[in-house]
Amino acid sequence: MTACAIEPTTEDGERDPEEGGRPAEEGGRGTGEDGDRTVPAPLVITANGAYAARLALRGDCWFPERWTLDGPEPYAVPLPGNQPEEPGTQVQPMADGQVLIHRRAAGRHTFTLLYPTGPGTGEHPLGAIDHRTTETGAGADPGGDAELRLLPPAPCGTRAYALLVGRRSSALWRVAGGAFGPERVAEVPGRCSGGVWLDRAGRMLALDRETGGRTKAVVVDLGRGGEVSPLLQIADGSDDRLLLADPDSGLLLIGSDAPSPGEPRLGWGVLGSTLPVRFPESLRLPGCTLTPFAVQPGQVLLPESCAVALRVDGPLGTWVGTWRPADRRLRQCAAPEGWLTGSGLWTADGELRLPYATPAAPCGVARVPAPEQGPAPCGVARVPAPERGPEPGPGAGSGPGPASPGSADSRSAHRTRAASGTPAEPSAPRPVPLQQAPLARLVTN
Repeated sequence: MTACAIEPTTEDGERDPEEGGRPAEEGGRGTGEDGDRTVPAPLVITANGAYAARLALRGDCWFPERWTLDGPEPYAVPLPGNQPEEPGTQVQPMADGQVLIHRRAAGRHTFTLLYPTGPGTGEHPLGAIDHRTTETGAGADPGGDAELRLLPPAPCGTRAYALLVGRRSSALWRVAGGAFGPERVAEVPGRCSGGVWLDRAGRMLALDRETGGRTKAVVVDLGRGGEVSPLLQIADGSDDRLLLADPDSGLLLIGSDAPSPGEPRLGWGVLGSTLPVRFPESLRLPGCTLTPFAVQPGQVLLPESCAVALRVDGPLGTWVGTWRPADRRLRQCAAPEGWLTGSGLWTADGELRLPYATPAAPCGVARVPAPEQGPAPCGVARVPAPERGPEPGPGAGSGPGPASPGSADSRSAHRTRAASGTPAEPSAPRPVPLQQAPLARLVTN
């Protein structure tokens, strides 16, 4: 394990997060009895693993704290404001080391960038969203019951997004990285949850949308003005959610009750592949809930070789599991003392890093080697990269809509010019809906 130094102001009176409580709003998902179990992660880590942020506790007061993870030793910097934060305040690290904070006050959601300024904390206000708005298409509804939460950090690290969920629709807002403060970029009919990025450019975002009493994962294409298309539709009557994705290999971790109606199961598939979704028995532990929270990057075209880290919640507590699709077995190990439960990251060379905080070591990272890779199971194919189509012409913005599931067009990737207001970055292949896996082809080993 690696412990790190922290500035004296955070050591005095710092309480172990496991003993002193944790913020109410955090991120990370798994499958549980309700099928949509949200397991908060008290430490949010950037996509590149360089920075992290959390709401720390000193005495009875909450304050933002930034962790730097890409140096020789990790260290933490406190970013207290003029007054203590509320327990539900959300924070998110940015690629430049600033920390985005979301506060709620007087019917408004406010967003501010925090940064250290010598002994104090600098603040750069970004603007606000009025959650009581009744404007058509704003994602909120009369009565002020709209919920807002920050989505996982965008892969680019320069933008941040939030999901405002109303009674009948959900609005996606860019709350940092825009030119004029918070900006609504997409409207999705239905109540949405989750939030998984499918590419390194921060263009393709998967959301779990509930409509008609069923939840299916859909994709919001920010390069096409927020165009929505299906992603997971394993069976008509199943609840299908995307829990985690690796843009390099295309590995998807899926939660669905398709193989066992009424019982959510963990499965895996490959983005852009027509191979069936698999629900291995190795990802079933009686009496326990498994929640994937990190996947090994850099395994291009080798989804079955990616190591996956899972939080295991059982009657005896919480611990860590590691698993590869090719291995057919789940390895389990004790979590480090003070683990910031549900947070962690893999390195490309296969080291799992688990951040922890204790009174003796307020900022530390435990290192766990990846499981040794066994032979690939029979029938697991290595999937080629999704096919890319030709570059569209100037009229691409008004081109065809989403491809129908199972059609030939749905199996080819599209490259489009980014719509106005989105950065000009390499376009991502359009995901293929995982609908070519009827129940008769579901694999459970």
